[in-house]
This record gives sequence, structure tokens and C-alpha cells, in this order.
Amino acid sequence: MRLPHRRLKDPEAIADDQGMAPGGAVVRRRLRTLLVGATVLGAVLSTINIATPAQALRTGDQQWDLTQGEGGTGMPEVPPVIPQETARDGHVIVWSDLKSEHAWAEPAIDYVGDANDWMRDFRAKPDGTYPFRPDAIETRRYLARAVVRAFAPRAKTDPSVVFTDIDASSPFFRFASIAVGRGWMGRSPDGAFQPDRNVTMTMLHRVLVLALGLRPAARSLNALHARDGVRFKLPAGFGTTLLGMRLFLRYNNWDEAKDVGPASPMSRAQVAYSLFRAKTQASWYLQDLLDQYRGIRLPHLGPRQQEIVRWGVRYVGYPYVWGGEWGYARPEPTALGGQPIPGFDCSGLTWWAIRKDDGGSWDVAPPRPYRGWDLPQRTSRDMATLTTTRIRFGDLRPGDIMFYDGEGNDGIADHVNTFIGNGFALDSSSSPGGVTLMWIGDGWYRDHFMYGRRVLG
Repeated sequence: MRLPHRRLKDPEAIADDQGMAPGGAVVRRRLRTLLVGATVLGAVLSTINIATPAQALRTGDQQWDLTQGEGGTGMPEVPPVIPQETARDGHVIVWSDLKSEHAWAEPAIDYVGDANDWMRDFRAKPDGTYPFRPDAIETRRYLARAVVRAFAPRAKTDPSVVFTDIDASSPFFRFASIAVGRGWMGRSPDGAFQPDRNVTMTMLHRVLVLALGLRPAARSLNALHARDGVRFKLPAGFGTTLLGMRLFLRYNNWDEAKDVGPASPMSRAQVAYSLFRAKTQASWYLQDLLDQYRGIRLPHLGPRQQEIVRWGVRYVGYPYVWGGEWGYARPEPTALGGQPIPGFDCSGLTWWAIRKDDGGSWDVAPPRPYRGWDLPQRTSRDMATLTTTRIRFGDLRPGDIMFYDGEGNDGIADHVNTFIGNGFALDSSSSPGGVTLMWIGDGWYRDHFMYGRRVLG
């Protein structure tokens, strides 16, 4: 299975050098199994409204289905840019252990292990085929070798960079030394590299984002603050995790039980996908991300607006989950759908951050540290339909929710996020594959914006 030859949109056709290339939305229709009595209903589209009494929330004369999901609109994914010299027409490597369940990663594996030798880590078998070990969890030594081969193949080791657990005679020493010397990877306080430690999503995003030269944007995100100096407690690796999402490094799996979050160990197939996406980024898009996030600062935020931001930033990097509105490690209540892993679709994230406990299937606060506001509707379409006063883009305030028409410009809202000021929103979209602070000041989001809704009053 070879990588498709796709031509990137001409940068001259982009109206603003800080925006996204306008285009049709990437629509990821997810299917979820709903239990109704003893019957399992499979292949349920997000447009179908089916709920048992336990799965529904009634307010006044309205009943809202808590298990509905969003189709997954948002900004379109930026296509990879594949150099012609590495886009060969025929295989040199034949993999011995790729199966049908690895089809999603096979083009990336071919790119990083066949067209290039970055992850060609294991010797050929007697029959001439090569194992890739796609399901094995990647370790730091192999990641160091892959990233140095990909981004700094001719770099020299720094004599000052040594380790207590990798001898200079090790075949991995040079790669670990270069990765640490360039600041892509770190050492423990006692000088250990921990070569056999598992690679997590947070670690992988950090390595690749820094190798791509986005450190200034990551630093600004890690110092996220408001105009009046208010700062926010952020998860470890916040800046590089967020930028990795914006670079489409995390594969958005159709089988959501296989999706990964920030702390998840990464399989070699997933690492191959991320490395492929990192090495095929368009230069104009990297510059866009630098322009959007370098120097990021939020406006003055009142106490209620600060609460929303403080809560929302905790979940950056969580995966996009159809019908997802759950962020805890413990299982989601079955009355809400019992999603397989913590994660959010677009309206699920909005619901999680804003809605108050209103007699539904679970009490939002506690454990959320604030009570929330009236937002019983579950999907972006219902939230938009029940909007009584439509807020123009220029009149948005932090805490307002924003609606977008991304599916064919039919006048129907199919995406929602929460405005936090200065051109940014708390957003979960299927093309970045989960939760980010999304730039919405221009590009796709500005082009498809419909109107806002004031929930905080």
C-alpha cells in the first residue's frame, strides 16, 4: 500500500497567512452501539435521536438525548507533503507482520521504514521479509534513533552529553546524545536516559514538535496567562501536546477503544504515523502555528470565565470520541452511553465545561469545582436551535459558545466550541483528533462561523 501523491493547496491562494486553507470539512461519522432494553442497535448515525428514559434529560417540554454524538466537523486536515524522492512506486521492504487491522498505519510504516530507514529497526527474516512489530510499545531508545535519523542524520554527538545507563559503545548512544543535546529529549536528575522506558503520547509530541522548530510557540503556551497576569495550572507537556494535536500527529482511530490520550503508551504503529505526519508538514502550516501561538495571551477574564479556562485546559490532548462528554478515568455512566475511554466530541466538551446539574443522569458539580450554567441541549444543532439571541463574531465574550456550519453550508450548525478570547476557543474536532485551544480568528473557523450564544449571562 503506497502513499498517495497529494498536492498541497497553493499557499498563494490562502487569504491570510495566519489562517487555515479554506475547504470542505473533514466529516468523520462515528458509530456507537446503544443499548435499548435487551436489543443492541449498531450503526447508529448522529442524526438519529434514540433514547431510553435513563438516557434522556427532560427540561420543560423538551427531551434531550444524552447519547447523541457529533459527526466531527472542524477545520480540514492539512494534507501531507511527500517529497518525490521518497515517494517510490514499488516496495523494497516487505513487512512480515502487518495485518488488516494495521491498514490505517501501513502507508506511514512504508514511509518511515521502507522509503526511509528511520524505523527499520529489526533484521530481515530468512525469507527476506522484515518484522515491524506494529503492536509493540515503542521505547525511548528506538524513538531517539528514529527522530535523529529523520531530523538530524548528520549531527555530531556533544561530548558533554553522557548517561549513567547507556555506555558510549551502545549503538543507541549517539542517537540519545544528539536527541538530548538538541533538547528534544531529556535526562533524569541522575543522568539516566531510561532507554527502555515506554514512549507516551505526551513524550512523542514533545520530541516531534521541538524537532520541527516550534519551541517558541510551545513556550508561550506553557506560560498561558491573561492580560492582567492571571496564570493557569497546566498539565505536563501542555504546549507540545497541544501543538502536536494541531499538527495531526495523533491518529483518530475509528475504533475509539484504541484511541490514545496524553499518558497512553504508544505502539510502534502509532509512532510511525506521528513521525510520518511530522516529516510531511507543509512549511507554511508550521509558520501559521508559530504565528498563532507565539506570544499567546488571553484577555482579562472574570472569575466565571477563569473557571471555564482552568477546567478546559486540563483536557487538551484528550481524544475525539463520538458522543463523548466524559473526562474521568473511571467509567462513564451507562445512562450517558458508557463511552469506552475518556474524551469528547465538540458539543460534549462544551457540555462538560459549561452545563450545570439540571436533574440529568449525573451531577456535574461536584466534582467539577463550579456549578455551571443552563445548557441542557446535547448537540451543536440543538444548542444552536435553542439560541434566542444570536451573538455576532465581533461581540463575542469569553464563555460564549460559537456555532459553525461546516457540512455543505446548509445553514445548520454542526460544530460548536467555547470562546475564551483573543481569537481562541476550547475545541474538540476530529481532524486534530481531540481537544485543543483552537485559533478561530480567521481561516476555516472564521469562514464557517454562524453566530454565538451567551450562556453565562
